[in-house]
Amino acid sequence: MERSIEAIWKEGFLVSDALVAPKINQLYNQKSKHIVDKFKRMFEINLIAILIFSVVLLPLSFLFGMAYMGVPMFLLLNAVAVVNKRLSNGLKKIDKSVSSYQYLKAFDAWMQKQISINTKMSAFNYPWAFLSLLAGFWFFDVDGRTLGEALMNKLMAYYPQTYLVGGLPLIGIIGVMLVVVLLAFFGGRLYKFELKLVYGNVMNRLQEMLADMEELRK
Repeated sequence: MERSIEAIWKEGFLVSDALVAPKINQLYNQKSKHIVDKFKRMFEINLIAILIFSVVLLPLSFLFGMAYMGVPMFLLLNAVAVVNKRLSNGLKKIDKSVSSYQYLKAFDAWMQKQISINTKMSAFNYPWAFLSLLAGFWFFDVDGRTLGEALMNKLMAYYPQTYLVGGLPLIGIIGVMLVVVLLAFFGGRLYKFELKLVYGNVMNRLQEMLADMEELRK
């Protein structure tokens, strides 16, 4: 009995050396490589943009008197770039000689690992960025004194009974700690939201192709 069309399709793109349905096999191979290559380009552009931004931000922060923001942000951005550059080396290890299905599965596994690592890092990255921004404005020089000093003087003038801890208002310390905790808790979700904005289209196409292949494998 002749094999069904579904069986031919399965063999056509799930087996790298299949002799049947070569056009289907070639089509899926091209689509698979196109998705991965597009992600690679976007990923590399993103890393370059992060590095350029960090290099530009550092001298500008000194120029505008916000070094307390510029230096920690420079360190953070470069740490993110270094980690993801090392992760990108894993893409080179994906075997391109396998079937399109195996190729996409290997790429998807790498992507999930990359997302997992960056999600965990985000619990630290967002609080760090917030504290850097806060420090930049707090120590910003205004007419010979920092913005923080000016704010404290006004606060004590209006509310002299304000309880201080280490020269800082307790209510302010609690507020900053609350924001840090919230950013740490929601950091992973914020990262995934940003990820969806940048790579959402590519990731959706990847999952759609894998879903089609999985359906035909049943």
